[in-house]
Amino acid sequence: MPVSVPRLSSLVDAIPPIFMQCQNSLANHRKNVVALAKIHAQTSDVWEEIPPRGIRLTGEKAFNDKFIDMVDRILPIKKGIANADRIVKFVRAFIEHIAQKAAQEKAEAGDDDEEESPASRLVASLLKHLLKGFNAKDKVVRSRVVQVVADLIFAIGELDEDLYSHLRASLLERVRDKESHVRFQAAIALARLQRSEEGSEEEDEENLLDVLTEVLQFDPSPEVRHGVLTNLPVSPDTLPVILTRMRDQEKSIRRVVFHRVLAGLPSPSVLTIAQREEICNVGLGDREPTVRVTAAQLIGTWVDKVGGIEGFLKLLDVSASNKVAEDTLSAVFQNRPDLTDEVDFDDKFWAELTPERAFLARVFVDHCKAEKDDARLEATLPVVTAFAFRIQHEYNALMQLVTTQAERQDDEEDEDAEMELGDKIFIISELLRLAVNLDYADETGRRKTFALIREMASAELLPEDLVTRCLDVLRVISANERELFMLIVEIIHELRDAVRPSDDSGVNDDESMGDEENPNRGVIDPQKVIAASNQLMESMDPETRARWEEVNLRCLTLSIGTLERVNGTLEDNSILDGLLTDFALPAIYQKHAVWRERGVTLLGLMCLISKNMAQKSAQLFLSQAQPEPKPNTPKVVTEIQLRALHLLFDIVMVFHFSGLEREGGPKDGEAKILHAFEGALRDEYPPEIHAVACEGMAKLMLSGIVTDENVLARLVSLFLDPGTVDNQALRQCLSYFFPVYCYSSPTNQRRMQKIFLNVTETMYDLFDELEEHEEMVTPAQIGLMLVDWTDPSKAVKSDHHQSDDTIHVDVAIDIVRALFDAEMLKERRKSYVQLLSKLYIPEEIDDDKLRTLMLLISYLRRRRPLRDTVAKNALSRFETSIAKKFAPQLEAFNEEEFRELQQMKELFEFIDTVESDAEEEIPLDQPRRSNSKTSARSRSQSAAPASQKGRGKPKAKAPVEETIDEEDEEEPEEDEQPAPKARSKSKREPPAKQSRRAAPAAKPRSKKVAPPPEDEEDEEDEEEEGEPAPRSKRSTPSRQTQTSTSGRKSNKSSAPKIEEASEATETEDSEEDDDS
Repeated sequence: MPVSVPRLSSLVDAIPPIFMQCQNSLANHRKNVVALAKIHAQTSDVWEEIPPRGIRLTGEKAFNDKFIDMVDRILPIKKGIANADRIVKFVRAFIEHIAQKAAQEKAEAGDDDEEESPASRLVASLLKHLLKGFNAKDKVVRSRVVQVVADLIFAIGELDEDLYSHLRASLLERVRDKESHVRFQAAIALARLQRSEEGSEEEDEENLLDVLTEVLQFDPSPEVRHGVLTNLPVSPDTLPVILTRMRDQEKSIRRVVFHRVLAGLPSPSVLTIAQREEICNVGLGDREPTVRVTAAQLIGTWVDKVGGIEGFLKLLDVSASNKVAEDTLSAVFQNRPDLTDEVDFDDKFWAELTPERAFLARVFVDHCKAEKDDARLEATLPVVTAFAFRIQHEYNALMQLVTTQAERQDDEEDEDAEMELGDKIFIISELLRLAVNLDYADETGRRKTFALIREMASAELLPEDLVTRCLDVLRVISANERELFMLIVEIIHELRDAVRPSDDSGVNDDESMGDEENPNRGVIDPQKVIAASNQLMESMDPETRARWEEVNLRCLTLSIGTLERVNGTLEDNSILDGLLTDFALPAIYQKHAVWRERGVTLLGLMCLISKNMAQKSAQLFLSQAQPEPKPNTPKVVTEIQLRALHLLFDIVMVFHFSGLEREGGPKDGEAKILHAFEGALRDEYPPEIHAVACEGMAKLMLSGIVTDENVLARLVSLFLDPGTVDNQALRQCLSYFFPVYCYSSPTNQRRMQKIFLNVTETMYDLFDELEEHEEMVTPAQIGLMLVDWTDPSKAVKSDHHQSDDTIHVDVAIDIVRALFDAEMLKERRKSYVQLLSKLYIPEEIDDDKLRTLMLLISYLRRRRPLRDTVAKNALSRFETSIAKKFAPQLEAFNEEEFRELQQMKELFEFIDTVESDAEEEIPLDQPRRSNSKTSARSRSQSAAPASQKGRGKPKAKAPVEETIDEEDEEEPEEDEQPAPKARSKSKREPPAKQSRRAAPAAKPRSKKVAPPPEDEEDEEDEEEEGEPAPRSKRSTPSRQTQTSTSGRKSNKSSAPKIEEASEATETEDSEEDDDS
């Protein structure tokens, strides 16, 4: 059509009003999309014929230019502005509309040629224009450009191959942008782009799925990870990466995994058993209640999808992962009460027991017991007698399977038979656990159950896993503990008598277990017992000896299980005395590790109910806990050493230190347990031993049994030492212990305060000695961590503990006293001073502590002035804040009267030993002027000779505002809670042996600092002046001057006049007030 300029101009002028309407509301978008599409169609019919080359699309070009101009208007607008977001949605709706309409017209015409259309040309022009903004310097423009492109991905249809490659490469570049919102939009665009090219990637191209999974795992921004997670397609390749987000540090992302991603799966059967168990375990164990509820709701939908509870249990491995399956089913009952009404334990249910059904019955009974739903429980369970017959039926089937398997040749392994045997053991185990909750008021049922369980416990072929279950039922059925012990002793006698030779010449009956009338009971000769046991075994033939060992192992299991269920003492149950002579001592001195481990366990359990036996056996446990390692042998964890360590700490928990002290001997129980603790931390022992030792000592300290400050310092050093970075068990235990220990009692916080400086100094030394391949938490973060642990405002308020709000005041006093050390490095000094602003200062402070703190700060400024600008300003701010907050208490302060107090004698002795390292000392009683400029000028004049010494002209003074910025950059974040960083490192000696990682001694920091000679002082001053001044991160001095000037102006208008503050301090305080 020939060109009609007025008509084309009117069509193009109609585009801006449409965009104006669309930015105000989403309701008119559909109408305006149709109107704009009509204008686009009309302008497409306007063209100009240019012979002989063809035609010029004048109308299309005019529309495209105007449309792109309208889109450009929103690019500089920041995110969160609703008007711009509406325009982005309108652009997407319009492009999608014209693309669908063009595809429809093409399909109706039956044209399969890849011929360009007005819609495709508009999309190409728009994309080419937007791609130019991907490298814009303005982060807002980059964000908006990528956002528009991400919204257009599904609407653009087919693209030219070159344009598509350009778009793909640009998005891959932006997904690594330094701005999180740009990465967020680029990740969404790539996720949408990846769906269109599944299976069509070329070998030389970077795989988009790999890029997205990497972003999902490692991007630091929760917004970006959330965007990828909600747009990443779920497939067998991406599912393992998606499941890792169940442990994301952001709770919203963890919730999205359950609420959107996993809930969108068609069926839980697409997941593997391990994945389903991981989802149940992690989701139901999340620390956030909202995430736990969402996970429980997801599991509830799985029950409906698989057709019921039994079908759901088949999705889990109830026999191998019993705890996970139990928690999962309990959560289902808790969140879906309607499912409990569907449970019906009829005769058919009990006649055709499977592992899933037995598990369901047992968990259902436990749930009813927890909810105290006795009515439902009585209506569901069978009578005790019938239940006993059901157990007996399953037990007979088990014995038949065990006998058949024992008769089978060793080389004939039948996997089906093994699985059947395992299922039968699991069914009986669940039935026995259920039997514990039955009501045995029916005497007939009680006798039947008692006889059956006794028969099962005395069977040699009964699998060992069922022995402890039988003991649980016997404990419930027995009238009291004494009756239970007599029954177990009878069973042990029956088992041993069936194997013991008739001409047994071993230990006689008077020395055997169960003889309460023996007058020599309690008098044991270990050598005689061991010799008799060895003599008995030597008299047996090999076959009898093997069976005798098996029976003794079963008897050890019965004895250990019985003692684990004891509430009384060994003296109250004298029938158990024979366990020591018949089993414990012979087993401990056997060569086999299994025998020794069970012997140590049995003896330890006996010691926990008998203080006398614990005192006699303590030395044995101490020797077993610290065996002499063999040279040139690998570090192997032995169960005996672990068990001995556990028993030592348990004995101290039960009997305190007296459990390790011989009666009438020295009171050395505390020394023994501390020696065992230090010995377990030796280099020769594996990390598992170190973790057990730290866990045991943490329990003793948390219970208040051990109160040694050196032990606390040792635990802190182990927690922060880079040598324990790979010992996750130790780190996890101590990361939980320290906050609980400190916040549970002000007394514990006071102990932490006493080791504050010693631990910090030790960590500073360790940090300075780090090798290149080693990393650890910075000393500044360590200081913040200790400040957080000693914060009295976080201590639990309790009637049992008296609050102590002045802990941080004492920390401040210790820090200021440490700053008097003339040999302290500048970085350490600055780190210490910066901690002062993080301390909690209560509203009320004792006069003596307040005056001590202010006096120390005054003498520090006088005799050990801080030369670092950042540290000096930080100290000034802290001093000013204290002076303003407690001005009434400081008004009547008189140093001479304060000096006469007896309790201040040590303080002034410390102050008097510190000599000034400045050439001109500022008098302490010099009055300060209210005019800040005058006071600042007087201080600069008094410091001028020292700063100009050795130079022709004085050093230029840095602007005040520059030092403030520098401090803000170097100081750590206030809300940051530092934690040790795990990292990979080469083999390193554990900290127990290295002298530089020795535990710091908890001693006071009031060391006397001798002043250096005058000539050395001058040399140090000259060297310090010769060092270059720290460089600011700003590049233009003029900007610094402007900033300083503007800061002073704001100070004059807004900051109050503070008599105690300098000009620099006033300026910084006013700036902080303005910012806040």
